[in-house]
Amino acid sequence: MQRFFAGLTDPGLLRTSNQDAYYLDKLGRFFVVADGMGGHAGGQEASRLATEAIYQYLDNHWESTESPDVMLRKAFIAANDAILKDQYHHPERADMGTTAVAVMFREPDSHPWCAHVGDSRLYRLRGAKLDQITTDHTWVAKAIEEGELTVDESKHHPWRHVLSQCLGREDLNRIDVQSLDVSGGDRLLLCSDGLTEELSDPLIATHLKSIRSCPTAVESLVDAAKQRGGRDNITVVVVAFQDE
Repeated sequence: MQRFFAGLTDPGLLRTSNQDAYYLDKLGRFFVVADGMGGHAGGQEASRLATEAIYQYLDNHWESTESPDVMLRKAFIAANDAILKDQYHHPERADMGTTAVAVMFREPDSHPWCAHVGDSRLYRLRGAKLDQITTDHTWVAKAIEEGELTVDESKHHPWRHVLSQCLGREDLNRIDVQSLDVSGGDRLLLCSDGLTEELSDPLIATHLKSIRSCPTAVESLVDAAKQRGGRDNITVVVVAFQDE
């Protein structure tokens, strides 16, 4: 299958800085979105360090015999280590961290792979149906899983942004890695929560399915999030598949 892709990040309407970061491999091998936290300088540095460490590990080990799931997991561990090292040398950034989501296409493996930590998400649009592939590492996601909250209640819960996992912590103990099922006509969306806080899943699906061009789709999604408040940084990566 052919792959087409585009990405865009925007500070939004209320933030004075952009603590998100993303990376598009020019060969279309892997894509990364990260959403930093820990103040202006800390958040920016954490997301930058994470995206750089992930793509550098994947690029440097691309010809290795490591399986895709092992490669992704080690790339995220490298990102966590890079942030911890920076925290050690810069105590003023000791509380910084970042979420991250990455997708990798490693031929001749028949399926792409995804890894994530935190609440940056991966979606798949197939036809008119949008599915959230990743599960947020948040307090409310766990509460929903345990039956303590409904999905509707979680959308406005004051703790909805409380993360249970992020990169930049000594106690990182969960990196979710999974293979993905994709077909011609599908689209993958990697995004920070600046998008999902403003747009419902049905609205996201409408933009993805009605716009064929990946660059136009990412612009449309970012603009729509800003029109609905743009309260946080917004980062979007779209990958489209077409049968050859």
